[in-house]
Amino acid sequence: MVYKFQIAIIGGRDIDSDGEKMVEDIAKMIIEEGYRIVTGGLGVLPKAAHKGAKSAENSTDSDTISILPGFDPKPAMEYSDIIIPTGLDAYRNALVSNSDAIIAVGGGAGTLSEIAYAWQFRRPIIATLVDGWGSNLAGESIDSRNRKIDDSVEDIVFPCENIGQIRLKLKQLLPLYTKRHRGIPE
Repeated sequence: MVYKFQIAIIGGRDIDSDGEKMVEDIAKMIIEEGYRIVTGGLGVLPKAAHKGAKSAENSTDSDTISILPGFDPKPAMEYSDIIIPTGLDAYRNALVSNSDAIIAVGGGAGTLSEIAYAWQFRRPIIATLVDGWGSNLAGESIDSRNRKIDDSVEDIVFPCENIGQIRLKLKQLLPLYTKRHRGIPE
């Protein structure tokens, strides 16, 4: 069996119609590239991600994963392939951020926490320029830690303006970000 990269799409629960269309397009591209999608499972964004994923010709019944904050799977039953009701509330953001890459579409405080976790977990973070924390941090380093990936890549929140740029950035970064978080050193 071949491992499929899991790409988290994070952002505000109540994105506008332009953001919703962008999420659909991102999700379709992710599935076309042979990856899976992870979301936090609540609001407009995960529904748009699932809709976009299912529009890809190569879509399967295991392409969208919702990691829910509560114990009840019902909030994601109508649109997600795999539902993980954690009961962890906002702490589930760490699980979402443990995906192989993160794509931020706008977002508020929850998205900010997912970005911070992804940074600590050494995951590539791609930010669209939709208003919110993703775009606020686009092009920035989250802190002063030495996170050198290789000589060709400065580790930042990578800004992308369109689907083509996101596709290329994923192809560039996924092979480079292979180190996994090993816990906070004592």
